[in-house]
Amino acid sequence: MEYSITVIIIAVTAITSFIALSNQQLMDKLIFYPPAVSERKEWYRFFSSGIIHADFPHLLFNMYALYLFGTGVENRFIVIFGDQGRLIYLAMYVLALGASLLPTYAKNKDNYHYRSLGASGAVSAVVFAYMLFDPLIGIGLFFVPIFIAGFLFGILYLVISHYLDKRGKGNINHSAHIWGALFGVAFVIIACKLFGNYPVLENFVDTVKNLDPGNLIHFGR
Repeated sequence: MEYSITVIIIAVTAITSFIALSNQQLMDKLIFYPPAVSERKEWYRFFSSGIIHADFPHLLFNMYALYLFGTGVENRFIVIFGDQGRLIYLAMYVLALGASLLPTYAKNKDNYHYRSLGASGAVSAVVFAYMLFDPLIGIGLFFVPIFIAGFLFGILYLVISHYLDKRGKGNINHSAHIWGALFGVAFVIIACKLFGNYPVLENFVDTVKNLDPGNLIHFGR
């Protein structure tokens, strides 16, 4: 029987998020709260915080992005790794949840006013994994008919996220976005070396080197 890890992740995240939005006790138990980790050793929060969201738009944006890119990455993993593909894909997603929050934890482990939640770090890992496989995929913003080649979009995304993270304003954990994205790239490269025989990095470099400049930015789909 065929099943989709991406769809299962979306379903679990959506259900848990909806329940937590009306259950503050559950929200407090699952949210990433660094002092709870450093003082009470509640390491599970690195992962549980990825299955809850601040509100419906936050949930919708993350799960929509996960569906758009996750199905493609999952299918690519199945082609490259065979029967292990889905398990390796799931491992990337789950590990990205934790890895993307390590810098946040190091910075805020004694900050009693800090909270973080959402799957953005893991979703960033999936999106960047997709761009590693297909660096020329056109990526744009909602309702804006301008599409940028994936690898260029990725560079801009990291630069802007770094700038916003340094400013330190707003309620978005830009650090998790950055480290989740970098983790996704590193995971795919290492997994392809250890469990498969697919030259993902070499293919990426060759594709970018030989691209038609007209493919960098285009209008419409």
